[in-house]
Amino acid sequence: MSLGFVGLGNIGKPMARHLFKLGEPLYVYDVAQEPLDELSGLGARIAMPRTMAGECRIIGLCVRDDADVESLLQGADGLLRNMAADSVIAVHSTVTQAALLRWSRQAAESGIHLIDAPITGGASGAEAATLAYMVGGPGEIVERCRPVFATSGRKVIHAGPVGTGIALKLCNNLMTYAAFAAMHEADALARVGGLDPALLIEVGRANGVVTPQMEAFIGNRGKLSAAGAEAVRKAFGPFAALGRKDLAAALSSAAQLGLELPATARVAEIIEAVFLDARPRSSEGQSS
Repeated sequence: MSLGFVGLGNIGKPMARHLFKLGEPLYVYDVAQEPLDELSGLGARIAMPRTMAGECRIIGLCVRDDADVESLLQGADGLLRNMAADSVIAVHSTVTQAALLRWSRQAAESGIHLIDAPITGGASGAEAATLAYMVGGPGEIVERCRPVFATSGRKVIHAGPVGTGIALKLCNNLMTYAAFAAMHEADALARVGGLDPALLIEVGRANGVVTPQMEAFIGNRGKLSAAGAEAVRKAFGPFAALGRKDLAAALSSAAQLGLELPATARVAEIIEAVFLDARPRSSEGQSS
């Protein structure tokens, strides 16, 4: 049996490429032709999901959202209809917990194991094989997948049963975006107050408040801002869209559990401004 991977974006493509380390046949699929050509040139076999389903013991999905995962799983050509019993689907996408649990139940009806295995570390972590995997599922299935995940991951965390991996991912993203929002507003206040924003980094390093990720975010955004709003939008627009999607998934999952997250709801409202460097306004309505 072989390995399969669907979703060859800036994170998924290097994740799939690292799978060659295992020496097993690799089947890949994406809606874009360029990454397919690249992986095919390295020895992967291009296959539609239905064909892949019949060949692979483990298939990883690294697509955008609930709707994308749903389309790959369901229907006559979907993975749930065509994968062999005891095979595994690992969902790396940031999705809602309710959807993940529903897919896992549907998979179990066909004897298929569907687990959540979202990742953190971004494109650079995928390239360097330093991702962290947050996995929800039965211990035996997690251990079966561990060598696969270890090809691109430095850490594989077994969070608990199905659904806990995505819960951990949503919590991690929530904290990350809240930290970026805090950095964004602190930077604005420093500038209005006549401070050199570099002092924020200096004191933040001293007391541990500013993480390397926050520092990289505000530094990279600042460099792009000097080139104009269009440069910021081109570079950070996709991250703003992901932020909206990921925070919506966190809020939806919390609502399903009867939990209100008011601070997260506010961060979701402003996350586009945070990434695109849209400065807050002063009480007099002047740009800050």
